[in-house]
Amino acid sequence: MAFRSAVITFPGSNCDRDMAEALGKISGTPALRVWHGDHDLPEGLDFIALPGGFSYGDYLRCGAIASRSPVMQAVVAAAERGVPVLGVCNGFQVLTESGLLPGALLRNSVIRFVCRDVALKVENAQSLFTAGYAAGQEISIPVAHHDGNYFADDATLDRLEGEGRVAFRYGDEVNGSARRIAGVLNAAGNVLGMMPHPERAVETTHGGTDGRALFESAIKGLVGA
Repeated sequence: MAFRSAVITFPGSNCDRDMAEALGKISGTPALRVWHGDHDLPEGLDFIALPGGFSYGDYLRCGAIASRSPVMQAVVAAAERGVPVLGVCNGFQVLTESGLLPGALLRNSVIRFVCRDVALKVENAQSLFTAGYAAGQEISIPVAHHDGNYFADDATLDRLEGEGRVAFRYGDEVNGSARRIAGVLNAAGNVLGMMPHPERAVETTHGGTDGRALFESAIKGLVGA
């Protein structure tokens, strides 16, 4: 069965091609490209990705306007049907603004753009996205953001921790995120939002390949199913 994925492009996306390249190279099937103004998604999708960038110039709030784009109604509906959705950086912000994930991404506590490789700890190695890692494994993935400070109230944070929905945690202080959370899952486990960019760590020419297992894990789990 051929793997069928789609990458959503918003005005201001700048990592959509990187995401499409990663999905295409690892799956062997080119990712479909979907414009934010489309009302429908291609049929038979196995995987949807919301890429990084600065959708709508980060006006109002990062991801707020993009979350109201016409295509997002179809994305939310697909997620609710169980289609896996990955949101990276700005894509993570869009997922929180659309209500698919809890919490919000605030301005970095250091009040400056952070662009470097960061150490991550894999907290949940049982999801579709993370089954290619080992629990507690330390990996290195690049970040590039100004508004990656994950915030949620204590009750929500406790619930995320208790339900095993923290997928990744920063190894050290990066942006002020509550409990150093770098990535979270929805209750069903088919939606992952994360600020680090796994699509920028899938080839040796990127300087590291620690992000590759995320895509391989998802593709293997979906095609195998």
